[in-house]
This record gives sequence, C-alpha cells and structure tokens, in this order.
Amino acid sequence: MSETPSLSSPEKGKILFVDDEENILRSLQRLFMDEEVEVFTAPSGAKGLEILAREAGVGVIVSDQRMPEMTGVDFLEKSKTISPQSIRILLTGYADVNAAIDAINRGGTFRYLNKPWNDDELVQAVKGALQMYRLLAENKRLAAIVKKQNAELKKWNTELETIVQEQTIELQKSYNSLRAINNKLRANFKNTIVAFSGLIELRDKRMRTHSRNVAEVAANVAKQLGMEGEQREAVMVAALLHDIGKIGIPDLMLARDAEEMNFAEREEYLQHPVRGQATIDRIEELREVGLIIRSHHENYDGSGFPDGLKKADIPLGARIITLVDYIDKKIRKANWATGFEVMRKEVDLQKGTLFDPKLIPVVFEQAEPFYKKIRPKTDHIEIELLPNDLQEGMEASRDVFSGTGILLLTKGTVLAKPSIMLLKRYYELDPAKQGVFVSVRE
Repeated sequence: MSETPSLSSPEKGKILFVDDEENILRSLQRLFMDEEVEVFTAPSGAKGLEILAREAGVGVIVSDQRMPEMTGVDFLEKSKTISPQSIRILLTGYADVNAAIDAINRGGTFRYLNKPWNDDELVQAVKGALQMYRLLAENKRLAAIVKKQNAELKKWNTELETIVQEQTIELQKSYNSLRAINNKLRANFKNTIVAFSGLIELRDKRMRTHSRNVAEVAANVAKQLGMEGEQREAVMVAALLHDIGKIGIPDLMLARDAEEMNFAEREEYLQHPVRGQATIDRIEELREVGLIIRSHHENYDGSGFPDGLKKADIPLGARIITLVDYIDKKIRKANWATGFEVMRKEVDLQKGTLFDPKLIPVVFEQAEPFYKKIRPKTDHIEIELLPNDLQEGMEASRDVFSGTGILLLTKGTVLAKPSIMLLKRYYELDPAKQGVFVSVRE
C-alpha cells in the first residue's frame, strides 16, 4: 500500500508507520484519524525508505521489528541516512531484547513499545516524539539565526551591545531546550535499563526483585566506599543487568542450582557472564558495566569463572555484586528470625576465598538495614485493598505485579501520591487478579 496522507496542511506533523501486516497499518491509521497529523504507511522497509526520500519533514517513524527482507532495526538504521532528524520508535515483543538493544545503538531509536500495544500509550508516545522533533527543528532554526546574527555583529558594531543581549537570550533558550532534551533521553535510557532488568526477572519467577535488591544495596555500598557518581551508576546498572546472560539459558536449567546441573548444563551455565558482557558491549556507554557483569562470578582467591581473576584484578564493582548477590539468594531461603546471623557466619567462613575480606563489614552495614526494612512486621496485619482505597503512608507488604507479571512496586515501599497514581493507571491498563497487599498496625 502506498502512502496515505490525511490532511495536506504543511503545519501538521508527518508520521510514517512501517509494518508488513495490512490490518495493523489500518489500525495505526485509525488511531490518528482525529489528530492534527499527516499519516504515511508502508508495507515494508524498502517502501518506507522510498517515502522518506520523497517526503521531506517526516517527524516520527514507527516501525515493526519482525518484517521479511528487512528488519525494523535495519530499516531504522538506513532511515538515519535519508532523514536524520526524524524521531524513531520500534514496535517489538518482550522476547526481542537484542532487537531493542540494536534499535537503541544502531537505529538511534527514541524508544521502543511492546506489541500488542496500548492505544493511548502509543498515541502519547508518538505525540511526545513529534514534539521532540519540532523542538529539535526549532533549535536548528535558532542556531541558524544565531550564526547569521554573528555575521551581522561584525558589520553593525555600533549596535553590538543590543544584539549581544538579544543573542544571549536566544542562546539561553536553546541551551535550556537542549538540556531538557538531554535529561529526557537520559531518563529514557535509565528506564530502558530497568525494563531489561524486569524482563530478566520474568524468566525466573523465584528471583523476582532479586536484581533490584542487589542494585539498591550495591549502590549504597559503592557510595559508602566513596566511589564517584559515574562509577556508582555503573555498579548499579551492572547489578540490575548482572544476570542478562541467562536469557538464553533453558527454563529447566534456571529452575536448578548450579550444583545440581550435569556437566553439559554447567558448561552452558558458566558462559552466562560472558554472554552478558557481549549482549551490551555494542553500547559504548555500557562497556564498563559489561566488564563488571563478566566478572561477577569471579572469586577472591581466583577459583571463580570465567577468567580466574583474583583479588584486586577483579573489578571493585564485581566484588561488591558477588557478595550482595550471594546474600540476597541465601536470605530468600533463610528463616527471618535467625537468617541474617546465620548469613553473617557463612560469609565470614568464606572471606578471602569467595569474598573480599575488606568489603564484608561495609556490605553488611548496608544490607542488614535494607533486609530488615522488607522483613515482615510481627506487630502488623496484612490487608488487601484496591488502588482506589490506598492511602499515602501505607506500606506494601508484598511485591506488586501487573496482570502480565510486570513488577510495579517492591515489598516495603511506603506509598506516596505518585506510586498510588502508578498503581491506579496499571490496574486499568494491565489489571491484576488481586488487590494490593499493605501492612497496617494492629
């Protein structure tokens, strides 16, 4: 099907949808019938490139990932050459983690949305992308104005002070706009990392919240050790993604501990730190994170894997995550009444072999209050409420998941207005089969 524009007003934003399924293109078209936009559709990446070459000013490109002949990532990458200013969005399924990574790295993707999509979420995402496109175009226009005014300053020296003042105002506006865009892109990047972490935990429901627990404690340890902001962030991101290499491991293997695996299964399991590093290595900003992920199963005495590193040769972030990861896994199996003291003795027995002795007291100083915070309270009772009945100050007594298994809030979270609004929204978009369990004093 060729392009199908709506109204021809030059002031309306232009959107290109690319999908090999006719009914999906029609559905996308219908979504934007009442919007002040001009819609183009293409049944393949090749047709989409033809439209981009012919139509100037396409602000937003939305492409499906799984298409014959040319994937969505390949199409988005090629579209950058023809229409570099366009904002790109990828439609993909939960399982296409690598495609999402490629879309960010190669295709310059603004964000990705899961299929099947929520209509309101998709419309708002496209509107937000179109707004960003217009802002970037306006910044480019302002930059051109600034360049022209600079030339005029040399000619009109007598008006220098007035022109400089005007230019300063324009430059400040441009700087503020660019800073806002950069902050939004950075926030989207962080949200993508959290989303990847959630996908990993969906593979093994026994380990729900594991990565988030490890990330929170590890980040606090890194801060206490005086690590710089970027180093602390690398530790936190590595903790969130430390098990990303397990995505390719069969479900039956994930259900067993490493000690219960046969030789072939253990050989497969030993590769997951390397796979984890390789998965994110194409993203330059995450290469330090990849090194930490690769080393999070190294032991202090050199008996770990995959490289047999020991002592200071193991990245500090990896040594922190190794210990916190061990504590979180063990505390899940321990009795809350005595579990932490037993844990401390077990860790002390392995200092200098599995764990860095200098890190043990620092990690326990951060881990103990964290796990006490999420420990069940004996003087409280648990009640189940619907989101509309929740009040600020209540504490979640269980992890809260959406109907499709997405973690919304972790156990121990004290409810505030934003978190209650989040729950209300998700209970409409992806309703759970049960309410929200909160802890209240008897």
